[in-house]
Amino acid sequence: MDMESASSVVLQALTQATSQDTALLKPAEEQLRQWETQPGFYSVLLNIFNNHMLDVNVRWLAVLYFKNGIDRYWRRVAPNALSEDEKTSLRAGLITNFNEPVNQIATQIAVLIAKVARLDCPRQWPELIPILLESVKGQDGLQQHRALLTFYHVTKTLASKRLAQDKRLFQDLASGIYSFACSLWSHHTDCFLQQVLAVDQAHALSSLERTLLSLKVLRKLTVHGFQEPQQNMEVMGFLNAVFERLKQFLECSKYPEKYFLEVHPCAFIPLIQRSLEFAVSYVFTAAGEGLVFERFTVQCMNLIKTIVKNEAYKPCKNIEDSKPESLEAHKIKTAFFTHPTLTEIGRRLVSHYFLLTKEELAMWEEDPEGFAVEETGGDSWKYSLRPCTEVLFLDIFHNYSQTLTPVLLEMVLNLQGPSNVEDPVQLLMKDAVYNAVGLAAYELFDNIDFDQWFNNQLLGELQVSHHRYKLIRRRVIWLIGQWISVKFKSELRPLLYEVILNLMQDPDLVTCQFLFLNVSSPVDDFEFRTEQFLPYLESIFSLLFQLLQQVTECDTKMQVLHVISCVIERVNIQIRPYVGCLVQYLPLLWKQSEEHNMLRCAILTTLVHLVQGLGAESKNLYLFLLPVIQLSTDVSQPPHVYLLEDGLELWLVTLENSPAITPELLRIFQNMSALLEMSSENLRTCFQIVNAYIYLSATDFLQNYAEGLCRCFCNLLKDITNEGQVQVLKVVEVALKVSPVLGAHMFQPLLPSVFRGIVDGERYPVVMSTYLGIMGRVLLQNASFFSSLLTQMASEYNQEIGQLLGGVIEMWVDRMDNITQPERRKLSSLALLSLLPSDNSVVQEKFCGIINICVEALHDVMTEDSDTGTLKDCMLMSHFEEPKLTDDEEPPTEQDKRKKLLALEDPVHSVSLQQYVYEKLKAQQALMGDQGFGALMETVDTEIVRQLQEFLQGL
Repeated sequence: MDMESASSVVLQALTQATSQDTALLKPAEEQLRQWETQPGFYSVLLNIFNNHMLDVNVRWLAVLYFKNGIDRYWRRVAPNALSEDEKTSLRAGLITNFNEPVNQIATQIAVLIAKVARLDCPRQWPELIPILLESVKGQDGLQQHRALLTFYHVTKTLASKRLAQDKRLFQDLASGIYSFACSLWSHHTDCFLQQVLAVDQAHALSSLERTLLSLKVLRKLTVHGFQEPQQNMEVMGFLNAVFERLKQFLECSKYPEKYFLEVHPCAFIPLIQRSLEFAVSYVFTAAGEGLVFERFTVQCMNLIKTIVKNEAYKPCKNIEDSKPESLEAHKIKTAFFTHPTLTEIGRRLVSHYFLLTKEELAMWEEDPEGFAVEETGGDSWKYSLRPCTEVLFLDIFHNYSQTLTPVLLEMVLNLQGPSNVEDPVQLLMKDAVYNAVGLAAYELFDNIDFDQWFNNQLLGELQVSHHRYKLIRRRVIWLIGQWISVKFKSELRPLLYEVILNLMQDPDLVTCQFLFLNVSSPVDDFEFRTEQFLPYLESIFSLLFQLLQQVTECDTKMQVLHVISCVIERVNIQIRPYVGCLVQYLPLLWKQSEEHNMLRCAILTTLVHLVQGLGAESKNLYLFLLPVIQLSTDVSQPPHVYLLEDGLELWLVTLENSPAITPELLRIFQNMSALLEMSSENLRTCFQIVNAYIYLSATDFLQNYAEGLCRCFCNLLKDITNEGQVQVLKVVEVALKVSPVLGAHMFQPLLPSVFRGIVDGERYPVVMSTYLGIMGRVLLQNASFFSSLLTQMASEYNQEIGQLLGGVIEMWVDRMDNITQPERRKLSSLALLSLLPSDNSVVQEKFCGIINICVEALHDVMTEDSDTGTLKDCMLMSHFEEPKLTDDEEPPTEQDKRKKLLALEDPVHSVSLQQYVYEKLKAQQALMGDQGFGALMETVDTEIVRQLQEFLQGL
């Protein structure tokens, strides 16, 4: 690309590519895409984004195209890779000067230099680090900042490389520049502190930026640049200096202690005492009052938490097995966390940090729903002080429960009885203490009689209707939710349901916002009893539905839907009279949530439970349900990334509960081929869906889709795990079970590979068992197809038909132990017996093995009839009965019923093995005569014959 002529056309294309006019934008983007592989293109881009006179948007775009080009074409092995000469020129141009005036562009240039450094530094670009260090030392403020920014991104990128050779190179770099980096940080910190004292705000902010950048560089060098950092005096000197600097300069909250501790716990042991003293002093004593800010407090708490829960600092149960480092760390922690220290930390966590702030209370009043979302894990909540405080409380309470339990119980005792609604401080304190008791529920199991506390104290507090007492009502219902799966008598549940019902009817929506979050707790645990909940079902479900309509936040609707799903799942078919309104509302909610995929996931989960609850009646939802399944499982639609897993589950339960196939339900299967090709973690569910279609309507399904499925399965079997092979083969087995003739015809291309697996002696037992199950179905229920398959395979193996049949029978007998399911063992016996009577010499040669298998199967299936005392085949089914269910048992799905009806026609469940053996042996005897049959029986072991005679007695 000629530089002079190229510059103007590339500049014009970049200018048009920044246009809002698509008529200009699209052709320009296409032209730039074509130039990406042209020699000289990136040199032109370099010149353009280094020209500060040009439009900022054009320069920005030039940087982005350059950066993308590094990813695609910089490596030597990349298609259309840049030449070495051009790369040399580009590397030199990137570090000619560091004077970019626009912050955003400067950052992008620093990132792209780091990308090149990752590939070329230090071998092809040894001058990069020396030039950066020299530029950082310069007096020009802009140049110094840009060089330091680039230095940070290069260091960050090189530190992220994980190959052993790259790690060694970074360690060499770190040892060479660590002293300089420390002095750089110290210099900028001193400048900042001096400028703060001189009230030189403009220069102070500039120095602060440089301080933080140099500190970030040191963090990467410290954490990743030394194999044994505790042996390096400079590293340990820097870490100790951090504490001194923090006392002068609390605003520097990016200190690297926590990161260093996580990567090098043993090297951090000399710093444990000082770290704890520092963090606890500022966070849990008066020393920090007026100095610390929220982000700094979060960092200190994280540091304490990481030390407390670090496994490397805990001795083994058997002290003799502990490492010396662990014992030393444990000794330091034990000496620091004395009874007074722990007591003060525990009290201050609860009485100071757990208290709701004025801002939180104001938000509750102004936007109760928004407050509920934040309290239960909103994006800003995750990174705020409150969750950090609660996690620290849990970790400390868990590790020092013997000390802290009496402290918390004393705080509870001091707050017994109803609180004064005119005393906000007392109300806030009770809220905080109850929060602590809820968080520590498992730790307090043996120390609190929660049932008694519920009856004597909490129940009364829930009945205080004063507006200001909503703070305690909300906390008490949350507290019960925390304890209900820990320690709560089932006899008290009806009383709890009544309380919840009364509170949900409270006209104060502020209260309701928090109640629904906890309604699921008494429903969604192991002690739930349906009969206790049914009297309240209609009212609670109706109020939940009203709440679902009233709330507006996406997260809130998701949580209400979760509770509704829990209720439906628990009561199952009992929900049917009450879901009419919900069924009508969900299509509207689905439409409204088009831009909110996580809410749609919650709707899908609710639909799963709704379909299970409605059973066959779910067919009335198909107008809404089937398009939802279609969209959620269509991999060509962007939402499938979020909806696929839940969509597949909904598809499966819809089929399992469908009373009959419909054209629309059949048409959705067009989505399946792409799903099977993905070979994702959802493959098992996909196979279950295929099986469900076969059970629902084998003829319609196989005639429409078997050919495509067969092709897909053949491809899958070439590159799939043994477990995956079994899943594919089970589909074939189900098809043969449901429709032996049609199944064999439709999956004909797969059966030769099954035959080969048997003949060649497949090594994986589960796969071999499935092979034998499939071949058993074909032999027993489609003998003519087996005969043609045997002829085809004899030609392939270049053997006589009889010789190949003998090999199959021999392998079958030999690998019978691979089959563990009694149904398949009986099927194998029936299948091999179906070869009798026979005058074929090969079958007669294998007669002994066939009888051995039959006797083994008789041992599996024959049990004594308690009424008659005679032996009977326990797998026989004579008629279909609807099972009698208790309230806690799920009713059978339509698919369960289909399987039962199918079993009535299945030889495994309709043919007595005992009778079948007897009839086949009598027929063989009639064919050969008594003498010939007697000689045949002499080939069988006498003990096996004796056992056979016992089984056949009375026939």
